[in-house]
Amino acid sequence: MKKSKLFQSWGTFRKGLDAQSIQLSFASHLEYSLSKDQHTSTNRDLYLSLALAARDRLIERWIKTQQKYYTDNVKRVYYLSAEYLMGRVLVNNLINLGMYEESRKAMEELSIDVEELAAEEPDMGLGNGGLGRLAACFLDSLATLEIPAMGYGIRYEFGIFDQEIRNLQQVELPENWLRYGTPWEIAHPEVIFTVHFYGRVKQTRLPDGTLKSEWVDTNDVVGIPHDIPIAGYGNNTVNTLRLWSARASKEFDLNYFQHGDYLKAVEEKNVSENISKVLYPSDEFYEGRELRLKQQYFFVSCSIKDIVRRYLVNHDNFDAFPDKVAIQMNDTHPSLAVAELMRLFLDSYNMSWEKAWDLTTRTCAYTNHTLLSEAMEKWSLPMFQRLLPRHLEIIYEINRRFIKDVSIRFMHDGDRKRDMSLIEEGPEKRVRMAHLAIVGSHSVNGVAALHSRLLREKELRNFDEMYPGRFNNKTNGVTPRRWLLAANPELSGLITRHIGSGWAKDLFELKRIEPLTEDADCRREWREIKRRNKQRLADLAFKITGERLDPDSIFDVQVKRIHEYKRQLLNILHVVYLWLKLKEDKEFRIHPHTFFFGGKAAPAYHTAKLIIRLICHVADMINRDTATNQSLKVVFLPNYRVTLAEVIFPGADVSEQISTAGYEASGTSNMKFAMNGALTIGTLDGANIEIMEEVGRENLFIFGLTTEEVVATRPSYRPYDYYAGNPFLKQSIDLLRDGFFSPDDRGLFQPLVDLLLNDDRYMVLADFDAYHRAQMEIDALYCDSEAWTKKSILNVARIGKFSSDRTILEYNQDIWHAEPVPIERNHIEQQKSGPAAAKADAAPRQARK
Repeated sequence: MKKSKLFQSWGTFRKGLDAQSIQLSFASHLEYSLSKDQHTSTNRDLYLSLALAARDRLIERWIKTQQKYYTDNVKRVYYLSAEYLMGRVLVNNLINLGMYEESRKAMEELSIDVEELAAEEPDMGLGNGGLGRLAACFLDSLATLEIPAMGYGIRYEFGIFDQEIRNLQQVELPENWLRYGTPWEIAHPEVIFTVHFYGRVKQTRLPDGTLKSEWVDTNDVVGIPHDIPIAGYGNNTVNTLRLWSARASKEFDLNYFQHGDYLKAVEEKNVSENISKVLYPSDEFYEGRELRLKQQYFFVSCSIKDIVRRYLVNHDNFDAFPDKVAIQMNDTHPSLAVAELMRLFLDSYNMSWEKAWDLTTRTCAYTNHTLLSEAMEKWSLPMFQRLLPRHLEIIYEINRRFIKDVSIRFMHDGDRKRDMSLIEEGPEKRVRMAHLAIVGSHSVNGVAALHSRLLREKELRNFDEMYPGRFNNKTNGVTPRRWLLAANPELSGLITRHIGSGWAKDLFELKRIEPLTEDADCRREWREIKRRNKQRLADLAFKITGERLDPDSIFDVQVKRIHEYKRQLLNILHVVYLWLKLKEDKEFRIHPHTFFFGGKAAPAYHTAKLIIRLICHVADMINRDTATNQSLKVVFLPNYRVTLAEVIFPGADVSEQISTAGYEASGTSNMKFAMNGALTIGTLDGANIEIMEEVGRENLFIFGLTTEEVVATRPSYRPYDYYAGNPFLKQSIDLLRDGFFSPDDRGLFQPLVDLLLNDDRYMVLADFDAYHRAQMEIDALYCDSEAWTKKSILNVARIGKFSSDRTILEYNQDIWHAEPVPIERNHIEQQKSGPAAAKADAAPRQARK
């Protein structure tokens, strides 16, 4: 048999999407990849076999996609993010490849449950909250929209942490998601980059008078890429997420070892590999802050060098660089990309400053994700100088030229220059990374209409006036493939039966289900699906916490990172308020409620951790009360992550989006809840406003001060007046103060009481009465099941704007300008002829990756 025919025969069952081909591929991997059979295999072996079978089909498309990008010399989008909250990927890949149903059939014939196998996969520990999940949604949309793109990040050996609740408080454990490796990544040790730290800058005057800078005497670390395929839905595109792991440039010192100093022999290896060890090491100490800065530069340096290397495969100069490369910085973590690109252009390719700056600013774009000034990163200048001396020189020069332009534009405005400088003056000078990203980019976007407006009008007003037109809005979105099609298969099935399957790629199609609000049979089926999803959530909660829950109660859910401005404190304080009213007001009745909380608090954020303790103490006390626990229960679900969210969102009745107005940039859980038919209780903050505009104010529950009212109220705000003016609220806070919920440590929650009464910066008490009234509206409406169901259907029908596909289309139209590149199923790479072919053949294999 000829070699080509042999490959064709071997590839048949590796490419086939029918059940028989999948079974053959599954069995082949079980035997030949894992060396197991039906007698010795575990569930994890079976999961790996199916994952590898899916990966075979991914790789065929992956290779064709990258070949097409290379041969067509396309413009690529490079998305730089410190986080990617991917979750489990087996089911998502099976769906996107169009082989989920056939895979389920293939496994059922072998008496294997696909969902049980999927449960063997750990969530990828590459992110923490909304920032990382947004990045994951964007990768899905980029591939689905056939936009040539590549994500870059860090291959953290451990995620941020696994959260357990012990003794009613958060305990952090290592998130060892790579304990058994992952079948989805492919390492490329042949494509490595050296990253420099410390050292000094050596300057030499050249004969033509120019000054040549060299970064010398450095400590070096090696970056090794690990690639994860990202499949588009309903097409043949497979893009790449490239994650960097750190390795020592010199892993083992034999001389130390031979002299008995075994720790010193591997010291460099251990220090170097710390860089990609843990997501967000604690910044309470200098060493932690330095490690964070090291992480950011490490992944930026590797990524920028990789981007430049790939560009040079098809180009002899950099004139077309911005026409072939678009770099999007996801928040300030990758903002060193500006300085690193400048360093390479200046020091490695001997460009003039003017040309290097022109190319850099035309290539880079920046997404801002916060209105909190403390979240806009600033690095200690002495630490920065010690770690990255050449980059600080470049930043000084960027700043010198920038401040000169500011002085010309705004004469005699010293305050403006001070406020806009890339260097913050003070007792300790600091480098403002957000300012570097803004000055070094051609586009700066916020992530919701309100957020973008507040950036332009308040937080970054000076920059908006300096650069008219540079600021724009790109409201966030989420992928419907993960958050409706995969997470809620029954509801997806109902929708598809009525309007077809096109909604999964065009979420605006959901508008066509609005007539279901007038169909009694459909409303009944809608409620039945929600009831089964609630039972599934109740079962999971019992498995995790041991608490039995009533699926006929209102499932009211707040799951997100724990932070004061997100106001979990308002929620749990109101729960105490309801409990007191149930006990002491004989006229007060509510429909049974179950309040769910979930989310992690940063290890060094003591107030957030105390709020978790309060939630757990209140739950422990209230759930024991036989007089009220048929009407009111509280559950904290530990270790909130993507996999847990995929059960929570379909099972929720009420979505808590109650941040103080003007503090939440966007939020994305609000979109996921609404996409699954939950009704929102929320403030006019972040994307809540746009959801209200799309869904209709009458179909959610808006309460509280607006952004403008928060600003106007703050100067004269006296939280004690609200405390004294509401007897049940006063009694609720007094229970915290007196240690009722913490009898073994009566002063435990005094810091929270002090915040509420003396420093209520997030207006918890100011919004309390309005929040309670909104909750009572929820209670009344839920008792009318038909009216509630209609609103639930309308929330889903009108959520089309909040697909990440729409967001990515806007990014591409306004910022990146990359042409979509369809990958044909029968595409066979055509051989080029002439000089182009010779050049392509001469390029190293790794250059084509």
